[in-house]
Formats: sequence, structure tokens, C-alpha cells
Amino acid sequence: MILEILKYPDPFLKTRAEKVEKIDDGIRALVTDMVETMYHAKGIGLAATQVGAGKRVAVLDVPTDEERRERGKHLLTLINPEIILSEGSVVYEEGCLSIPGFTADVTRASKLVVRTLDIEGMEREITAEGLFAIAIQHEIDHLDGLLFIDRLSRLKREMMKRKIRKSLEAEERAL
Repeated sequence: MILEILKYPDPFLKTRAEKVEKIDDGIRALVTDMVETMYHAKGIGLAATQVGAGKRVAVLDVPTDEERRERGKHLLTLINPEIILSEGSVVYEEGCLSIPGFTADVTRASKLVVRTLDIEGMEREITAEGLFAIAIQHEIDHLDGLLFIDRLSRLKREMMKRKIRKSLEAEERAL
């Protein structure tokens, strides 16, 4: 089932997601629906908070640089992810399914190690770099109630919020 992706400034996007205590049929159904929603929206990642679920669950499918997107090839489910090591720094122009049409340069760690549970409840450690590391950090931010615009300087963040508000107002006038 394709879920509705919440759009900024929906207050639920500021929700800090709760730890998943048990991977049951409800969590598995949420993951299945999130994967379908992510592909439908042509995203490379989606956090549960973006679809109104307050659980620490995210899905990603990040293609490598050498290949075109092959749906499902790199599909990954993160349950209760936590960054246990990060190093380096990289600036990348990020966008977000919850803030469509807007992008900004965000500074992130260039390499990380993440401890997470997979859909079977097995603990895994994932080493990531490049776009994969950026996408993981972006989704974990969502689970912590942060948007990429929260990572911008105060001035850039306020300018971005103003542009988003103007865009939303223009959309409303057009209806």
C-alpha cells in the first residue's frame, strides 16, 4: 500500500521515533508499505516518521555510482539504527521527499559504521561511505525529528523556510 508522505511543515516530522521493541507483522507490513512508497515517490530512502509512524524504522535503496538504479538491488531495512563510528566530512546537495522541490548543501560524515537490526531481527553492522553514508544519516535524522534544513546555518535555514512558505502559499492560491 502506498502511504502518504508527510510534507513540511507537518509537526509530526519533528517527532523523535520510538525504539522498536519487537519485529512483528505490524512492523513487517510497515516496512513493505514504506518500500512501495519510496519506490513510487522515486526516493532512495524513507523514514517511518515521514509516513506518520513513530517507530525507528527506515528503508533505503541507494544505487552505486557505477550503475543505473536497479530496483531492489541495494534495498536495506534499518530498525533501531545507531551510528557507532563516523569520520571525515563531505558536503552534498540533499533533497527530501518531505520537502519536494527544494535542495541545499549539507555537511555530513563521509564514512560511518551503523549498528542496526534487519527485518529478521538480526543485529548487523554496516559500513557506509559516499551517497550511501549520506542517505543513512539523512534517514536517521528523520527518526530523531530532524530535517535536512535543520542542518543548515540559521540564515540559510530561515531563507529556505521562507521560500518553502512562499511556495506553499502559491500552491494554495492556485487551488
